[in-house]
Amino acid sequence: MEQPTVDIRGVQVFQGLLDRQAQCAMLDDIRAIVAKAPLFSPLTPYGKPMSVQMTSAGTFGWTSDRSGYRYSQIHPNGVAWPAIPPSVRGVWDAVSGSTRAPECCLVNLYRETAKMGMHQDRDEANFDEPVVSVSLGDDGMFRIG
Repeated sequence: MEQPTVDIRGVQVFQGLLDRQAQCAMLDDIRAIVAKAPLFSPLTPYGKPMSVQMTSAGTFGWTSDRSGYRYSQIHPNGVAWPAIPPSVRGVWDAVSGSTRAPECCLVNLYRETAKMGMHQDRDEANFDEPVVSVSLGDDGMFRIG
């Protein structure tokens, strides 16, 4: 298993895990996901659009609207989510330490004005599995509390 470059309070950072070629290949895979399941801006349960655009891959995708936050087996346009690509699955296999296959791959696109405030992920049915996050593109600030 790849060794983390930072391990703070159970959060492991694998900086430099993917070289440029691997990142470009993953970006191509992400674009293929978006071609099958287009990006959308979810609504909060209060009817306010989120600033992030998103889509998903896998058995389930995360979505939100006036009905609330939830995982769904279909994209808001009615199609099934595309499969998780091997480039993404390879990162999961390398760093998760899990023997289970991931069921969901969220794809978030943060443009210049997009942001995510402090929050807790509480929609999962089982908190025994890790969350693996891959960031491609511009630098960003991540706060963990």
